[in-house]
Amino acid sequence: MEKLESGAQKLGLHLSPGQLEQFEVYYSELVDWNKRINLTSITDYEEVQIKHFLDSLTVAMAINPKDAGSLRVIDVGTGAGLPGIPLKILLPDIRLTLLEATAKKAKFLLHLIDRLGLDNVEIAVGRAEEAAHKPQYREKFDLVLSRAVASLPVLVELTLPFCIAGGRFVAQKKGDIEQEVKKSEKAIAAMGGRLSEIRPIELEELGDKRYLIIINKEKSTPAEYPRRPGMPAKRPII
Repeated sequence: MEKLESGAQKLGLHLSPGQLEQFEVYYSELVDWNKRINLTSITDYEEVQIKHFLDSLTVAMAINPKDAGSLRVIDVGTGAGLPGIPLKILLPDIRLTLLEATAKKAKFLLHLIDRLGLDNVEIAVGRAEEAAHKPQYREKFDLVLSRAVASLPVLVELTLPFCIAGGRFVAQKKGDIEQEVKKSEKAIAAMGGRLSEIRPIELEELGDKRYLIIINKEKSTPAEYPRRPGMPAKRPII
């Protein structure tokens, strides 16, 4: 895990030998399960270190390490556990919920957290549009994460309802995002949020423009949001 370790150091993050071993186990399980279910198109050892693990760890730039012990975090549309599980390996004290709509992927996640010896991790199976209306998840999280799930106007509707007032949503985006951010302004306001910061991630390993879009939740989301499954993507609030 040399690429991961050196990249993390550039972000000011220290990974212990035990944490690096957890990432080794993560890689081997990911590649093994990927033969049976479609988890990722990236399986090369060095590419997984950079494009999955290191990229996931960049979300730590939006977290005060002193707060990590009390953070309730949800990763919406987690897929193979990204970015939630790498963040949990880095900050083991966070309380993490992984939301995934595909049952086969959820089965992989259950197996993975057992293999990694992670505690305080819940796997929730379902769509964000439905889970966000359940009392145990609605406005219960300090930090909401999502990576490569949807365009920002859609993503805001799917994620901010999980966030407590005073919490924040961090979206990982890459490329030319100016128009996407501008189109999301109406949705952010409708969900009770405010754009706080667009933080560039400058790592030569990642090789392209990457950003953390940080949105603060200032007030409760109206009860009608998110709309029924499929509607946020079909008719985004723009």
